[in-house]
Amino acid sequence: MPPASTKAPTTVGAAPSSPDLLSPGVAGYRRMSFALFAAGMATFALLYSTQALLPAVSADFGVTASAASWTVSAATGALALCVLPMSALSERYGRTAVMKVSLAVAVVVGLLVPFAPNVEWLVALRAVQGAALAGLPASAMAFLAEEVRPKALVGAIGLFVAGNSIGGMSGRILTGWVAQAFDWRVALGAVGVMALACALVFRALLPKARHFTPGTLDPRTLARTVRTHLADPLLLRLYAIGALFMTVFGAVYTVIGYRLVAEPFGLPQGVIGSIFLVYLVGTVSSAAAGQLVARLGRRGALYLAVATTAAGLLLSLSDTLAAVLLGLVLITAGFFAGHAVASSSVSRTAKTGRAQASALYQSAYYLGSSAGGTLGAVAFRTGGWGGTVLLGLLAVLGVVSITLYGTHAARAEARLVPAGARH
Repeated sequence: MPPASTKAPTTVGAAPSSPDLLSPGVAGYRRMSFALFAAGMATFALLYSTQALLPAVSADFGVTASAASWTVSAATGALALCVLPMSALSERYGRTAVMKVSLAVAVVVGLLVPFAPNVEWLVALRAVQGAALAGLPASAMAFLAEEVRPKALVGAIGLFVAGNSIGGMSGRILTGWVAQAFDWRVALGAVGVMALACALVFRALLPKARHFTPGTLDPRTLARTVRTHLADPLLLRLYAIGALFMTVFGAVYTVIGYRLVAEPFGLPQGVIGSIFLVYLVGTVSSAAAGQLVARLGRRGALYLAVATTAAGLLLSLSDTLAAVLLGLVLITAGFFAGHAVASSSVSRTAKTGRAQASALYQSAYYLGSSAGGTLGAVAFRTGGWGGTVLLGLLAVLGVVSITLYGTHAARAEARLVPAGARH
């Protein structure tokens, strides 16, 4: 991946030399970290609340895995479509306001989801919930880019992503055991209550933005900003990398419940939910992304994430439970590390319209999740777990190809600089 863009900074966001930017050890940094960690928890817990319950949803409504997978894909797809308009609202009304309202609406819908009378209503409510959650990811990334020192940005975003992993893990474990003791509807209600608690923590701890400058909602200005970002080759590569990583992750975790409930494993719903404890590995790998970048560089960190993910996919082909679990650990570690590196690179690269740059990344990222969930279920139905793994390996190959191209482009650019200086 080539170096960050050298475009001159504008008045959008804080200048790198601002003395009151947040960093570890500075007052307010810990409150901000806990607040966004809680928001990240609520986001992933709500967004993927039905994923561990898909076998139960299929059985209750009498639908196939592909049909049930839309309860996940509808939420992620709606988020992908709405994240850009939500980012525009955050430019006008502020990052913190949009994040608070979005999370509140998503929690309310989350408390209504358990009462869906059929799979069609469940999919519709999940789409509304995903649209509401769209206000969180891009606004959070832009907030961090404006309020945190550049050297601490990867670590700060890593903590937000770590909150995602904890939310995804705890939500799935909670739903697994509650569904086994009661049913999947009660399990979804429990996730709604947990998200409500996270939302209250978020509102209580989030500090005021000190470097936000309100913009306008002029559609022409928004379109011009989007065109600028889409014309940036580095940003385009980062968007594609985020989408492909999430395609792998969405496919694997949408289908894994169906595989583990069947033979030769035959695991009960509660145990399947506990499998998502491997998300703790993602918490560690995303939080450590900053150290990986410092040691290996951004492209080196991406190569390591890709290799780890591919190794996990291949290992998961085994019919031994221990091997499958180790494969999930490697897939999770590689995915979260790659996501943290790519998303922080977007925030670092975009010097103007940061909310839109992050929104485009989030759109690509969650479209990848939606595509991964749907295509993963189709691949599983037609080719079993091997079909899902093949889909994941093709996506990983795409990440490798894009990163190699970025490396080649960066080296070619570096060779041209001395040559131009001689003229």
